[in-house]
Formats: sequence, structure tokens, C-alpha cells
Amino acid sequence: MQKSNLYRRFIALTSFGIAFIFFQNHVVFAQLPAQTGLPKVAIVLNSADASISLVDMASHKVTKTIPVGKEPHHLMMTPDQKTLLVANAAGNDVVLLNPITGDAEGRIAKIIDPYQIGYSPNHRWFVANGNRLNRVDIYTADGLDLKLAKSIHLAKTPSHIAFTSDSRIAFITLQDSNELVAIDLESQTVIWRMPTGKVPAGLWMTPGDQYLFIGITGSDYVEVVDWKNQREIKRIPTGNGAHNFRPLGDKKHVFVSNRVASTISLVNMQTLEKVGDINGLPSGPDDMEITPDGKNLWVTFRFAKKIGIIDIPTMKLIDVIPVGKSPHGVFFYPRASWE
Repeated sequence: MQKSNLYRRFIALTSFGIAFIFFQNHVVFAQLPAQTGLPKVAIVLNSADASISLVDMASHKVTKTIPVGKEPHHLMMTPDQKTLLVANAAGNDVVLLNPITGDAEGRIAKIIDPYQIGYSPNHRWFVANGNRLNRVDIYTADGLDLKLAKSIHLAKTPSHIAFTSDSRIAFITLQDSNELVAIDLESQTVIWRMPTGKVPAGLWMTPGDQYLFIGITGSDYVEVVDWKNQREIKRIPTGNGAHNFRPLGDKKHVFVSNRVASTISLVNMQTLEKVGDINGLPSGPDDMEITPDGKNLWVTFRFAKKIGIIDIPTMKLIDVIPVGKSPHGVFFYPRASWE
């Protein structure tokens, strides 16, 4: 099939909410969930500026820059999908934002050194990684009501988090100890640890809790871990500085940002193979988000002080927007499914 025919097919199918990706002669189809409306505001965390940038998604212009606290790195939604949490690692608190407008609605004080944060799938637990203080804090959670259950002191630089679907285990990468740690959430104890590649960062659990993917930022690959047997089974080369993940939404493919190579790769989670690369990007691609129609991938470029928009059907960068220093997290609502 010629590319022109593929393009005509895409135009016909998008009205039914189906997108395709043409990647090194591979065609990937993703059935997108129904969404009402498109997001209007993108929220960008400027980690080195202690601020967030609000970007009008229609005009691609920054409309407002708001101080939020020292080193806002990661973010996530509350289980009820009503509040966006922004973790201020050096500010020792979590800021509450309106997920649609980006307006500040309050903060949770005395969440110490929250670099990466996450609710367990059953919403009973809230985990905060203390990247600077080498500890993981586990809270019992009832929405925004968080009560510290235990602080677990680990080795160097707890980074990213992943959970089993039954909420029994939280996995933590230790960037400067080159380890993966498994924590039992009920007992708040470390049940095992295993060595990884150099500077492990982003974590992603593949469908069915089959494998853990680890972005090996100190090298150029995604490490595939059989976590039930605590062993590496494969390395998927992606690019220097393999770092973070964002699933496409078809339960088959996941994007990988390669911070040093300044590329983004697409990996098939079933075959454990790289499908292709997005090249020609500004330096330091990091966190990613996908619009609910599945058409655009928004990505922060930490070294370039910009955020970029990639057209998913063509896998081409279509615009870049200057923001603050060291932009890390990016968010808008609604967004494409993370399943």
C-alpha cells in the first residue's frame, strides 16, 4: 500500500475516532476512547523556575506564568479526577490545581521532598519518592486526606514509581544506586531489590502486569524485567538517555523519551521491539501527554526550555513553544487514556 493511500485512509477513519501511525513501514491502529471536548489549557512544570506555564492550546501561546513552589517536577490527578497534584520537591509540599484551567486551589503542606508521586490503582495508598533525601514515604489515602504510614530509607535517589494492578506492590527505581526495589504496600517493607542498568529512571508496567519497562537514562535502552522472577530478560535499544514513558492508548505501544539522543521511540509491548523513532527534536525530551483525540503528542524539552507538539499520524514536530527553565511535567484535561 502506498503512503498516499494510507493518508487517504487516515482521513476517512478519523471521523470514527481511529488514528493510525506510519512508522518504518509498520501501520499501528489505535481505537481511541470517546471523549467530550478538547482541552484548552496545557499546564507545564518549570522545575528550575519554581513556576508553571499555562499554554493556550489553540494559539500555542503562554498566557500566564504562576509561581507554585521550589522544584515542581511531577504531577498526577486525584482518583476522583477533580484535582491536579503538583509535587514541589524542594518546597516540601503538594500544590492543588484545577486540572482544566490550571488555577491554584490550595496545597498540602509537609509532604517532604516529593519528587515523584503516585496513587495505587485501588486509591488506598499514596507514594512520594524523596529523590533528594533518599527515602520513600507511604501514606494511607482517602482522596486528599493523606496520613503518613511509614518512611522507608533506601539507597541513592529514589526516582520513578510503578504499581501492580492489584495494588500490592510498588516498584521504585534508584537512579544513583542502579537498582529496582519492590515494596509491599500493606506491610510497607522492601521485599526484594535487583540491579539494573546505569541510572534507571522511568517505569512502565506492561498490560497484564507481564513485564516492567525501565528507562535506562545512563545508557541507550529500555530494560525489560520479569519482575515475578526478578531478572532482566531483554534490552530494547531506543536512544541515549532513555528516560520516560507514555502509552499510546492501544494497550500495545508505548512512547519512550530519549533525553540525550533528543528522540522519542515507539516500542511494541507485545513483541518487545522498537517500532520507530521521532527525530529532529529540540534537546532533552522528557515527559509526554496525548490529546484525547489521539492526534497530538505534547512533550517537554528540559534542556531547550521549550514544549513541543508532535503530529502523531505523521510523527513530525509541528510547533515548539518557549516556556520556563527545565520544563518537566506536562498536563491537560481531558487527555487520551493511559491504559
